[in-house]
Amino acid sequence: MSSAFRLEPEVGLHPEQGRVRLRTLVFIRWMAICGQTAALLIAHFGLGLELPLIAAFLVVLTSGVLNVAQVATRPASSWLRNKEATMALAFDLIQISVLLSLTGGLTNPFSILILGPVTVSASILTRRSTICLGILAIVAVTADVFFYLPLPWPEGSFFLHSLYLYGLWAALVFTAIFLAVYVSSLTEEARSMGMALVASQMALAREQKLSALGGLAAAAAHELGSPLGTMLVVAKEMKEELPPDDIYLPDVELLISEILRCREILQNLAAWPEEDGGDPYNFIPVQTLVEAAIAPYEKLDIKTVIQASSCEDDGEHSLEHPMVERSPEILHSLGLFAQNAIQFAKEKVDITLVWDNRTISLTIHDDGPGFDPQVLGRLGDPLLSNREHAQKAQAQKNQSPKNQTPQNQAPKNQESRKEEDGDHMGLGVFIATTLLSHTGGKVTYANHEAGGAVVEIIWPRNRLEVATQPV
Repeated sequence: MSSAFRLEPEVGLHPEQGRVRLRTLVFIRWMAICGQTAALLIAHFGLGLELPLIAAFLVVLTSGVLNVAQVATRPASSWLRNKEATMALAFDLIQISVLLSLTGGLTNPFSILILGPVTVSASILTRRSTICLGILAIVAVTADVFFYLPLPWPEGSFFLHSLYLYGLWAALVFTAIFLAVYVSSLTEEARSMGMALVASQMALAREQKLSALGGLAAAAAHELGSPLGTMLVVAKEMKEELPPDDIYLPDVELLISEILRCREILQNLAAWPEEDGGDPYNFIPVQTLVEAAIAPYEKLDIKTVIQASSCEDDGEHSLEHPMVERSPEILHSLGLFAQNAIQFAKEKVDITLVWDNRTISLTIHDDGPGFDPQVLGRLGDPLLSNREHAQKAQAQKNQSPKNQTPQNQAPKNQESRKEEDGDHMGLGVFIATTLLSHTGGKVTYANHEAGGAVVEIIWPRNRLEVATQPV
């Protein structure tokens, strides 16, 4: 149950569209240049350490030249593409590594700054870019272990054992790996969550606009009713004034019939919001709400069965049917679940609605291949998988012989469901789960013992009814 759950291209920022402004990287680099210059001057003139100032300042100057060149060639407010930002941070990393090699390598107290570009990448760039910069940082740290100019400490005042130097190297390497993998994963997850929330807000806003159309239709019918009534009165008076054989009589009769037709259309529009739940003060049975959400996605070749009953229905003591508001959140979420259940079902989709004094429960069960066990435990998270698996599954399906027996085709169907679930399921399930949670619903996903996927939503009955009772 997944194909409808796709992330629209316009939602969020695509990695190649950039996530960082040029102004930000330029500012960070100017800060680094100021810090590097101050450290060199203090160490050389304040502490009396004989450093290769000319070579060191030339390395610092390259960063300043790059800053000036970037600002001169493009607006500072422009967004850098992911590749451009990665190259800029790679340059900064190499620049810091060369500067460290001229000033003591890893024995320099500021050697920790070589992880700065990796940290920046982990917070704003893609995971791939961060891993690449992490590998580059490891190479740079390793080079600084073997190729560096020792710091000119006062004679006999300071000495670092090689074992400590290698320990420092290991610490920097493991920190680079940690930043490249763990921190970037957390950042990517937070970014995916933000994009998913934007998508859910857009879906909810779309449903709210559709619900508002009912009120607009009622307002239009009310405003146009009076002018049409006046036109009808005038047309009828004209008909009475004309003789039976007048050549304009058919035109007047046609005008009257068209006015009556317009009045009928407006009456239907005025009645539609009340019948379909567009009026925010109109309450409908919960079964009607479920039917309205599922109706647009029904197919002739798939049998959809809706069963509604009370848990304590004994004929004489049947619980009253819950009356709820026509909620855009519930309509959109149930529509997503129903659409995918019908798409993957072989012949039938069973929808069971049950209520008691405390809860309202809805279960959607299709006879399709079911959920892939590998993603079943992660449903409800904004999974944004790549599409390569789905394309591979489709290619395998296209290459399969046409004369396959149904028994041989079953694994293909299962694989197609599995691949497509991994590709499209995550964001849509997250949207539906999030919207339903706002209405008090709790969603669970499972595979039925007899086969097929099962989605169950349980609401507290008082949450739906109390929140929607008119004042």
